[in-house]
Amino acid sequence: MIPEASYDIIVVGAGPAGSTAAMYAARSGASVLLLDKKREIGSPIQCAGFLPDASEVQALLPKADLPETLKNYPDSCVLRQIKTQCIIPPNGSVKEFAVRGTVLDRRRYDQFLVEQAARAGAELMVKTRATKVEGTTIETSGIFGKHTVKAKAIIGADGPNSLVAKSKGLAWKPESKETSVAIEYQVRNVDIDPDALEMYFGKDYVPGGYAWIFPEGEDRANVGIGIRSGMAEKGVSAKEYLHRFMRNHPLAAPKLKNAIIMNVIAGIIPVNGAPESTATEDSLIVGDAAGHIIATNGGGIPPAMIAGKIAGETAAEFAAGKCRLEEYDRRWRAQFGTALETSVQARQLMDGIMKSDTLMNAAFKFISPEQMKAMQCGKMPGAVKMGLQALSRKK
Repeated sequence: MIPEASYDIIVVGAGPAGSTAAMYAARSGASVLLLDKKREIGSPIQCAGFLPDASEVQALLPKADLPETLKNYPDSCVLRQIKTQCIIPPNGSVKEFAVRGTVLDRRRYDQFLVEQAARAGAELMVKTRATKVEGTTIETSGIFGKHTVKAKAIIGADGPNSLVAKSKGLAWKPESKETSVAIEYQVRNVDIDPDALEMYFGKDYVPGGYAWIFPEGEDRANVGIGIRSGMAEKGVSAKEYLHRFMRNHPLAAPKLKNAIIMNVIAGIIPVNGAPESTATEDSLIVGDAAGHIIATNGGGIPPAMIAGKIAGETAAEFAAGKCRLEEYDRRWRAQFGTALETSVQARQLMDGIMKSDTLMNAAFKFISPEQMKAMQCGKMPGAVKMGLQALSRKK
């Protein structure tokens, strides 16, 4: 495949954010080129893939205009329907609350999203890497050869180490960039509750983060951890923490003792929110590239896709001469910027408490299941904030 010499919009990265941006830009009448470095869309898998029900997302982000692909997708993309979420502090006193959502087959879901973008008119080039971004010109290299392509606008949906963000001065400065390291296994032959998400806390197993068991079937699960390397024991890797959790955790280990590891997934999660600006006069960033992550739980699919819709529509307007591209920054912040900032503040408040299992147990004791659910969704109830601040002073 040989691309055209120029397009209205080039989207770099075909994850949920990029595919959604490409679909809405193409639907708005723009010519769109969608690039992805992967040989196969959705593979390797990027995350555990829990997607809250659209009604839960809308309740969390009442001002957000949800993309239709966040609300409606084929049953073939669903591995398991979820009914309950369990939070397990270091002392093992489980708190649970009702939650509606699905554990996705991320490979199939990502392919569904890309297909929708292509059906809307976007051109797709797989196994094609953007190697240089200069102005609105992108150099590419991959299975279809090397090309130089020009655009009116560039959308960077190319992950936490975004080339577009770096090239355009939109990336976090390295010294202020806060990330979480994640490693997860897809496992079989485990004894789990097939309807419940489980999240485990404790500095000996998951410093500065949590471990999870997400069901993918009756005896199948995604088991993983997200830790902050700055809070980990010196010389102990994320993989070692995950093995420690699977072998030694008093509640999790019995469920996982016969686990057969079928797939290994690893990556980094940006957890310090969005940079000061996510748009320039000719480019914008979205999804992980823009820190569109709910910092309290690492959830990124809904905010990435909501921002993707805004990015695609704004870029198409810009290409038609109807608005400035910087308008994107104002638009996404109006829809979910407050929730994103609150989730970062909640994570920062929890950081000190997470260094002590005693403080963590005390925190989880006074936080009700309803308040816990609110925190998972990026909110911070006033009573919880006061209680956590009081605990922080006891450190």
